[in-house]
Amino acid sequence: MGSGRWGWIVPDGLWELAEPLLPAARERPQGGGVANIDDEAVFAAIIYVLVSGCAWRALPPCFGASKSTVHRRFVIWSRAGVWGRLHQEVLRLLDERDLVDLSRTVLDSAHVRAKKGANLQV
Repeated sequence: MGSGRWGWIVPDGLWELAEPLLPAARERPQGGGVANIDDEAVFAAIIYVLVSGCAWRALPPCFGASKSTVHRRFVIWSRAGVWGRLHQEVLRLLDERDLVDLSRTVLDSAHVRAKKGANLQV
């Protein structure tokens, strides 16, 4: 994808990893409705929001999807576990290429609440 239409925002190969992880589009039992916006364009729009830090409502129109469509798809994909599985897939590929260096790993437990405090004996 990096050299394609959305290459300016989505790194090479990321779309190819993400596409098979996406849930199938929901079919309306009554039929009709509007055609789904292209998943690739929505994926690029989501990456844009996450990387740039812009608000959903400030999404530029170049993606061809409304802010509400992009946000709704983000929520659907989040609930389906797409982002966690994509993260695991990227880590797997990096590990296969021996590019994961765990010597620089940091564990920060400050975000874990200790409800009854800690009994430290020094």
